[in-house]
Amino acid sequence: MGDLRIKDLVVEYSSGGYAVRPIDGLGLEVAAGSLVILLGPSGCGKTTLLSCLGGILSPTSGRIEFGDVDVTALDRRALARYRQETVGIVFQAFNLVASLTALENVMVPLRAAGRSRRAARQRATELLERVGLADRMQHRPGDLSGGQQQRVAVARAIALDPPLILADEPTAHLDFIQVEEVLRLIRELAADDRVVVVATHDTRILPLADRVVEMVPHFSSVDRPPQTLRLDPGEVLFEQGTIGDLIYMVDDGELEIVRELADGDEEVVTVATVGEYFGEIGPLFALPRSATVRAGTAATVTGYTVQAFRERLGNFALRDLIEHRDLEPTEDTKDTKDTEEDTEDTENTEEKPAENPEEDPAGDTAEDTGDTAEDTPDTPDNEAD
Repeated sequence: MGDLRIKDLVVEYSSGGYAVRPIDGLGLEVAAGSLVILLGPSGCGKTTLLSCLGGILSPTSGRIEFGDVDVTALDRRALARYRQETVGIVFQAFNLVASLTALENVMVPLRAAGRSRRAARQRATELLERVGLADRMQHRPGDLSGGQQQRVAVARAIALDPPLILADEPTAHLDFIQVEEVLRLIRELAADDRVVVVATHDTRILPLADRVVEMVPHFSSVDRPPQTLRLDPGEVLFEQGTIGDLIYMVDDGELEIVRELADGDEEVVTVATVGEYFGEIGPLFALPRSATVRAGTAATVTGYTVQAFRERLGNFALRDLIEHRDLEPTEDTKDTKDTEEDTEDTENTEEKPAENPEEDPAGDTAEDTGDTAEDTPDTPDNEAD
């Protein structure tokens, strides 16, 4: 058995022509006998990291070391041997062969490794008894519950006694009773001095872990004053793939929003000008920045936390913010605007010359009686006009 070390790991691939880095500079050390949980939503890089650890996917840069083996330096043949002898994988969808019994499914990796049929059968029987399926060995996957299928998958994963176990969403398809069975089994795996790495978005299993690695960082909930920044032409405000918690509004100048392409070039998505805002998706959903922003001209921007942005522009709906609709002003802004309009109306009334009251013997003006030109009923003469 050995320790797991990940150093400055970067994984980059092309998606829709754009360069995407689900893992960017990850570093991690895990001691033998530990259970580590990779926590995060879909798309945050959990399965990508498991694929790298399992020797299925080669990272763009960085190193993965397990024990005294540099996994990232292995050639194709050595990688195949590493996958067979060092890694056991518990897949999210179980990946059991439907036509084989539980016993036969566990025997598959043993036979592939050259074990005799008798030896493979004996080892598979021991493992299924260990996971509590002694009375289900001759059942096919379709006759097993989700929890039972998951236990067969675990037995298969540890058939060759690998020192590194990788589990992808092991509780995804299970009810609360089945989850309890699987949780106990996963915790037991690390007791044999293995390294167990579990990818999940299920926070119920966090108490199992010796360490939790959050693939999507939490932003501070503490509000802070807006930050005003001045940028020179070409200066970068933030880069694609980085994490940030501010929404920016352009006070002066222009900013180019560009995306890095898979071939190394870039594409200008849009240009933000005075009064426009950008960068809202990352802070709202705890996602990496999806583009790079740099000053096209000398520019000034103000960065707001989500709370400060709401206070600045009003209690807008989330969809309005995302779709860049006109956002309603704050109540303070409304009150100020109403006061200005009232003041303007008063000034206009004071400046308006009064109609000559001497023309009306009773001293009533048209305004006093409410009779204006717009209110006077049309006569036949008016209709003709």
